[in-house]
Amino acid sequence: MLGWAQAVALLVAAQRLGELAYARRNESRLRSRGAVESGAAHYPLFILLHGAWLLAVFLLIPADRVPSWPLLVVFLLLQAARVWVVATLGPYWTTRVLSLPGAPLVRRGPYRWVRHPNYLIVAAEIAVLPLAFGAWWIAIAFSLANALLLYHRINVEQRALAERG
Repeated sequence: MLGWAQAVALLVAAQRLGELAYARRNESRLRSRGAVESGAAHYPLFILLHGAWLLAVFLLIPADRVPSWPLLVVFLLLQAARVWVVATLGPYWTTRVLSLPGAPLVRRGPYRWVRHPNYLIVAAEIAVLPLAFGAWWIAIAFSLANALLLYHRINVEQRALAERG
């Protein structure tokens, strides 16, 4: 039997798969224009982390667990913020660290206020979704793992973008 946690995990997985398809299309176009990837070695760890997070939500939260509706609304608002980030970057949005030499840095949308808004959103998502179902141990474990990966990735991205602006 599927409960709320399982249904939401499946919806988020479908969303992420759609985003990966969009990112791959953008990656291909950017590479054809001369974009250079940085930090490719850590990319599989993000795929593993996000997949394991969704699997943990799906498998470890009991199907009869009633969600905290306010926290699910927060998660939904985070999805809207995520769409804003993707729309702001448009053809430059990818799940990899790709830099197109000579391209200006995006400084509109959420990038007016925050250098890495997507990373803040993802960090909040990783905590909020399991917390919406009382699974604080999932929130803590995956938040810590994500923080370690993001620390490395942000350094990689900062070096890649430093050449452009």
